[in-house]
Amino acid sequence: MPPSDAPHLQGLDALQVYEADVTREDIIREYGVQADDIVKLSSNENPLGCSPHVTLAVALQLGALSRYPDGAGVTLRQYLGDFHGVSADCVTLANGGQDLLALLAAATLSTADGKNQNARMVYAQYALSDYQLASLNITQQAVCVPAQQYGHDLAAMAEVINATPECRLVLLANPNNPTGTLLTAEAIAKFVARVPSSVLVVIDEAYIEFTPKQTSVRLTQTFDNVVILRTFSKAYGLAGLKIGYAISSPVLAELLKLSRQAMGANVLALAAAQAALADQTFLTDYLAFNAEQRQALYKGLDSLGIEFVPSVANFVMVNVGDGQTVYQALLEQGIVVRVLSGYGLDAWIRVSVGLPEENNRFLDTLAQVLA
Repeated sequence: MPPSDAPHLQGLDALQVYEADVTREDIIREYGVQADDIVKLSSNENPLGCSPHVTLAVALQLGALSRYPDGAGVTLRQYLGDFHGVSADCVTLANGGQDLLALLAAATLSTADGKNQNARMVYAQYALSDYQLASLNITQQAVCVPAQQYGHDLAAMAEVINATPECRLVLLANPNNPTGTLLTAEAIAKFVARVPSSVLVVIDEAYIEFTPKQTSVRLTQTFDNVVILRTFSKAYGLAGLKIGYAISSPVLAELLKLSRQAMGANVLALAAAQAALADQTFLTDYLAFNAEQRQALYKGLDSLGIEFVPSVANFVMVNVGDGQTVYQALLEQGIVVRVLSGYGLDAWIRVSVGLPEENNRFLDTLAQVLA
């Protein structure tokens, strides 16, 4: 407990500390697992690393670490604009997609003099965890719409939005984490057309590289109330540099720039993101690898008679009966997965698609744990 005379930071009381993965050191110390025997399949990272062009680009920037980055990220924004077929004025850079979501939530659900308790955000069941709701400080303002086969029920969401005059923000995650389900671009376009123009539609496409034809970027050129969130952390393998961006109308982008951090991306991240985007061969090879290894995971789970939700991304949601107990048992053997109780999915875990030997180790250990 803080001392009674500590300053009261209004609005922070309901926040939660992010529960990060256990570290390798934690596992070695607590369970006596050898470092080489630890398999981390919890954060949907790229097990192949990043493009060698990224490594070179980062190395070339090491001499510039004493200098501030280009706060506007002009070069990378132009590169991203060309890549997506939009103006650079439509692109906003940030320190990861979660920063952008927090900024958008604060902007739409608050007033100039503080939090607007009447404003509402609509989202789909299994699209945000308890932690994420708390970290955005919107737990009491969020309206959850029940999922349909572990995915978004767009028809039900549209009905809720139109029946909620106080709705200011709606979030779609496509593909969705942790369920791995997908909405088609056509279905999203029809949904957006049903949403009042006063409601901001945020589409989180953190995993869209795994199914690029279903991106909704084109909607930002037609609807001023649509924002697309993207990240380099997943398919591109830059999780350690935390760089993401938003695509929107130029008007929305200008508003975002007024409220974002002045230097939302560091020198290394700017260089790495541009190099990663330029090496589409690396991305193509990784996507093929991921699809192959994801199928191998399916086959292994089927052989064990274990239920799972087919995924379009680089992770699979698996029904193990008691997620927390199985998570702990796997952890004691050096296998780190994600427990999903924060989503109300107590029976499930999420496992990232790893290297062949990592996937096999997970399947073998899971079989032993469940036996």
